Amino acid sequence: MNATAESIRLNKSPALQYVLRIGDSCLIHAQRLAEWCGHGPVLEEDIALTNMALDLMGQARALLTHAATLDGQGRDEDQMAFLRDERDYFNLTLAEQPMRRSSAHSPGGDFADTVLRNLLLGAWLHVLWRRLLSSSDAELAAIAGKAVKESRYHVQHAGDWVVRLGDGTAESASRMKAAVERAWPFTAEMFRDDAVDQDAAACGLGPARSALLEAWQAEVAAVFNDAGLVMPGATPFVSTGTQGVHSEHMGFILAELQSLQRQYPGGRW
Repeated sequence: MNATAESIRLNKSPALQYVLRIGDSCLIHAQRLAEWCGHGPVLEEDIALTNMALDLMGQARALLTHAATLDGQGRDEDQMAFLRDERDYFNLTLAEQPMRRSSAHSPGGDFADTVLRNLLLGAWLHVLWRRLLSSSDAELAAIAGKAVKESRYHVQHAGDWVVRLGDGTAESASRMKAAVERAWPFTAEMFRDDAVDQDAAACGLGPARSALLEAWQAEVAAVFNDAGLVMPGATPFVSTGTQGVHSEHMGFILAELQSLQRQYPGGRW
């Protein structure tokens, strides 16, 4: 019987946490999008969602490889992705929410929820990647140079679907409005600064999250206007995934994501 792999421990510098916040958001978002493989409403969209998941996985790989360098303990991207405890993941909470209905009792799970999240997270990443092109960290700037092109397409694709559903039938518009109500409370976290943000901004590593708000609102508002949707106001709720405190869904994601590496440490295809 194989020994179960032990969790790794990180040197949690502000720079490492800043990079992991982006990398983990890409990783978990990719995992959620991959759940649509074989379940898309039409074949073309099934393929499109899978391709976007692969884009995000590529971004996550680059960022986790760089995070391992910043951690300085000789680890690789696989160990960073698969061998951390839940509290050592720093993704946006919105990325981990379930957006594909697995049963009649699943919360959300509508295709409208998925395309809306693709828009909200895609726009956040697009704005962030543009700002990271001038990062003082040359490797992070290089990753941004490739990722910004992919995120531009993600925003366009998601925006087309949000408009198509929001400005479609009474049923599709109703579902899109419900998706906005479910997702919007999680957006406050995307722009809430803390000491990690302040350190990154001070040393030129990257922008504080609050600096992304205006450009993000402009991208999302343009789509909402065409879709006949109203931008909700700010909510008092602030989720805490970027602090390592997650929703009840994260543990289930990690149980699936980590299962092979935990059971077969160092395994390779």
